[in-house]
Amino acid sequence: MNSERWSTHVVEIRGDDVTKRYRKGDARALLDREWRALTLLDAHAPGLAPAPIAVDREAVPPAVVMSRVPGVPLRGSPVDAVRMAAMAETLDALYAAVPYDRLARVPMRPDHQAGLIARLRTWHGRGPGPAAGAAVRAALREGMAWLDRSGLAAGPYVPGAPVFGPGDGNLANYLWDEHACRVRVVDFEDSGRSDRAFELAEITEHVSGWSDGGLDAVAFLDCFDLTVEERSRLRECRRLLALTWLFILSFEDPAHRRNPPGTAEGQAGRLRELLG
Repeated sequence: MNSERWSTHVVEIRGDDVTKRYRKGDARALLDREWRALTLLDAHAPGLAPAPIAVDREAVPPAVVMSRVPGVPLRGSPVDAVRMAAMAETLDALYAAVPYDRLARVPMRPDHQAGLIARLRTWHGRGPGPAAGAAVRAALREGMAWLDRSGLAAGPYVPGAPVFGPGDGNLANYLWDEHACRVRVVDFEDSGRSDRAFELAEITEHVSGWSDGGLDAVAFLDCFDLTVEERSRLRECRRLLALTWLFILSFEDPAHRRNPPGTAEGQAGRLRELLG
């Protein structure tokens, strides 16, 4: 299951069962999204994710019990061609798993385009953290200038071909099973209706993809048969998610880092490269 090193929740493993306890302030919403995802995927794509066993909304903290799935997180080591192909195959299946009529009743995932832009505006008003250096501050200014002229804030994006999105690009949530030569997905607390370009940008721009591992974004994205519209949108979504990560990294407390020193500066360079 998900490595505790990157976890924001409590995970208990007992034999073939895993109990996940939600300790954030919006724990009930996290639990509801996770349980909905597990039940939907179990019904329409069994074996892709843990199977739902039980849910306890009244517990403190609330908890979901699910099956234990084999595999080790892709985070922390290079994602080679075999693992990359298996991950892409899993994502293709996951995105298409939920039938359209059922997916239409699933709420949009948290921090999709409109919500994320609103969050960025709030962060911009607050300004970067005091430890952010000149390169980070300059890239943030360039990123916000791009956002102002991008047109993304004109209105919420309504995907023409919606997909079910896990909502978290952390490579720790993608488990490689070398015996089955398969990747399975865990952690659906931010899942919901989305679009494929946004979800792929969520993965390629997550800090786990480049800071301590090695996901070749170009090779990974070439695994997908994207439409011309999706490729155009993907470019803008990658910029949006890269800007988001630069803000997140700028807020890190240097005394209690979750990422190695220099990660924010690396992210600044990554954003500038995407902005062209």
